[in-house]
Amino acid sequence: MAETLKPETVAAAHGVASDSAFGAVSPPLHLSTTFAFEGYEQARAYDYGRAGNPNRTMLAEALARLEGGAGAVITCSGMAAIDLLVSTVSPSGRIVAPHDCYGGTLRLLKARAAKAQIELAIVDLNNSDNLDVELQAGTELLLIETPSNPLMRIVDVAAVAQRAKAAGAKVAVDNTFLSPALQRPIALGADYVIHSTTKYLNGHSDVIGGALVTADAEDAASLGAWANVVGTTGSPFDAWLTLRGMRTLFARMERQQATAARVAQFLAEHDAVQRVHYPGLATHPGHAVAARQQSGFGAMLSFEFDGGTPIVKSFLEALQVFTLAESLGGVESLAAHPATMTHADMGADARRVAGIGDNLIRLSIGLEHADDLIDDLSRALGPVSEAAPLCRYEELARRENERRQDSRT
Repeated sequence: MAETLKPETVAAAHGVASDSAFGAVSPPLHLSTTFAFEGYEQARAYDYGRAGNPNRTMLAEALARLEGGAGAVITCSGMAAIDLLVSTVSPSGRIVAPHDCYGGTLRLLKARAAKAQIELAIVDLNNSDNLDVELQAGTELLLIETPSNPLMRIVDVAAVAQRAKAAGAKVAVDNTFLSPALQRPIALGADYVIHSTTKYLNGHSDVIGGALVTADAEDAASLGAWANVVGTTGSPFDAWLTLRGMRTLFARMERQQATAARVAQFLAEHDAVQRVHYPGLATHPGHAVAARQQSGFGAMLSFEFDGGTPIVKSFLEALQVFTLAESLGGVESLAAHPATMTHADMGADARRVAGIGDNLIRLSIGLEHADDLIDDLSRALGPVSEAAPLCRYEELARRENERRQDSRT
């Protein structure tokens, strides 16, 4: 394909009619685990499925082009891609990660640190002074997640990457929430881009996969070789499904983020909602940065309302169009409760530091009609509106009792 093609065309057409055997328009699925040699010591382009596969290659090429990278490694999951990235640091090398990153990422990094395989520093990436202190302590790798999961915090990738590189650190950005349709971190200074291809790239909630895109071709080659060694390469079928899903990536993202903007505005105006986290709202603290470094605001959002566990439970179980489930980025709309689902392993103290409260709900907006999603939320929020005054009274009473007990001791 021509190098000057628009990204929408690359996503829709990469690999089309590339079948030299029969001229199939849709790329064939290559499930074979092994490939015949042409002769003694005459291997073809592929020899064994773990080491290489035409479907993985085609997906890696498409994704690298979309991200503006020099190469990509397709892995068996998003977490496998992150662990592959961790392998780039030296033994006991220092990694700086955001304080509000995905719970699975934090779990992996803490496990590696507990075994003294890495040194881990957790920091608010928007706190410049603290970040500089951590970077100057010999950091090898800085991990950025923007928008963050689940609070949709925005990090100025170009500014932070510049500081990290001045300190000698490589920069990796998890671009799962936006995909290359809306953000291209390598153009902003990143060395690596991480994806859970399970999410928007595939878009249909029927694949587990990951990818690590590199700005440097040698990095892609060495990481691909290591993925083969440790056996974390992705399956041919998942690669084939992901490339098929990517055909509609730009169309899906356009529709989903338009609906997300309507949902966010509805929630922002609802009496029962305390706070909405969506970068597309002008009131979002990262709105200006997001508008500058992204080509859209995405289809993920979260919000908070008054009330404790009973109210959260009532709201989630009242939803009819949204499905209560983990994951995101599919054509169906999902609701999640981070404190008991995606970020449960963080622990209450870590969640509190990160700002992830028990009354926080995360939404992944799908392709349903915006009116149906808003009606569903409105119905489920009805009991919350009625219970909110009582919940506020009970919370104030609880705090007053605590103050009185403290004054006695």
